[in-house]
Amino acid sequence: MWKLQSDRYSPTRILSDPAIQYDFPGDRFIPNRSLMDLDQARSLLTSRINKAYHNPGFSELYRQRLEEKLTLDSEGRPFRMLVFRGSPKSSRKSIRLIDETRREEEEALDNSTKDNQFRCLPKRESRILDAPNIINDFYLNIMDWGRNNILAVALGSETFLWNSENGRVQKLLQVGAGDYPTSVAWSGDAKKVAVGYMHSKLQIWDAETSKLIRSLKGHNGRIAATGWNGHILTSGSQDKSIINHDVRASNNMTSHIQVHTEEVCGLRWSRTGNILASGGNENLIYIWESSKMSSSKFLFRFNDHTAAVKALAWCPYQFDILASGGGTADGCIKIWNIQRGICINSIDTKAQICGLEWNRHHKEIMSGHGFSGRENQNMLCLWRYPSMTKAGEFKSHASRVLQLSQSPDGLTVVSAGADETLRFWEIFGPPSNEDFPISELNSLLSLKTSPLR
Repeated sequence: MWKLQSDRYSPTRILSDPAIQYDFPGDRFIPNRSLMDLDQARSLLTSRINKAYHNPGFSELYRQRLEEKLTLDSEGRPFRMLVFRGSPKSSRKSIRLIDETRREEEEALDNSTKDNQFRCLPKRESRILDAPNIINDFYLNIMDWGRNNILAVALGSETFLWNSENGRVQKLLQVGAGDYPTSVAWSGDAKKVAVGYMHSKLQIWDAETSKLIRSLKGHNGRIAATGWNGHILTSGSQDKSIINHDVRASNNMTSHIQVHTEEVCGLRWSRTGNILASGGNENLIYIWESSKMSSSKFLFRFNDHTAAVKALAWCPYQFDILASGGGTADGCIKIWNIQRGICINSIDTKAQICGLEWNRHHKEIMSGHGFSGRENQNMLCLWRYPSMTKAGEFKSHASRVLQLSQSPDGLTVVSAGADETLRFWEIFGPPSNEDFPISELNSLLSLKTSPLR
């Protein structure tokens, strides 16, 4: 037997020889076949040699010579079939694709986390608008920010348009006593506003002239959710149905779906326009393909929430990712992969979720909250995606947040509160390259309060 210390190819021997430097690229024992005599190895495995070696008829001298042949190489050095050995160092960089890829991913994640950590988030809103008579109802969707940079909001029996560029306020409509708007939605071209009402009416208004263009029929309950997809206007109602209206046709109804067993309070078309997500008061989410809605066959049904699902938002940079938020008894933000039909993440916010908005400039999502017995009540929270760790929280509303909407440039989020205020948050903007002096920062964050009407 040979001692490990005298083995020329042992790690101890290699490291103790200063004349040659070796590179050990990994931390695992990986045999090196370069020192193997494969012919000798094969002879060891053949039955003929084994039989000859163990034949008791052979003399001791023959067995000794045979052992030397099998265990020593041609130069008389100990032979090993498996030898741990590093390769001589060279100027060429070793190729470690997997390790390099992992390292780059970790660095990218670290840099992203650092950007989020050092990005200066405002402590307060940049502007407050009075919103008298706003209806304190979780199920309604009474605010939408159009591509023309005009905010439409329903206040009691009236609906107003607020121009964020010049501050002008325009009254779009007013209905009689006993009725009021329960949902508003801008068309894609920002020329028309769809308004759903408590008494099941659905109307389309011209935003420039404030004139009624068309009234659509089909529901027999309040219309709490509306959404546009090109020339298709989709409405969801307390009568548990979803209707697609082709606003170009005289016979406007293209499909009438009644799969939800409670009020439809959330509707959101994907950015590609081929998928619709609907949320209901029975805690369910349905995913629909636009081409198959006439058959009432849904793509997926998600039942993971334990309260009504009003808040729905499609990811702006991953077309198959949907975020949803549950009501008071649930309080969870769930992230869904629509391609695979599974929930890929869930975070318990411990508060009613009334609105969700994705940040288009950073991988983040904002949630607006209502009732809670624990934390996050009446707050806005910013979450990093995909880790869903909290990046910031903002509390200014004296009552629950009813809804969120986002400016067309993706820089500002507006929150509608039951305290009869609209609060504008400059949270989603890209990080600043300059450090503002304290005086300029205080001026930037000063409140600019003005009435909506």
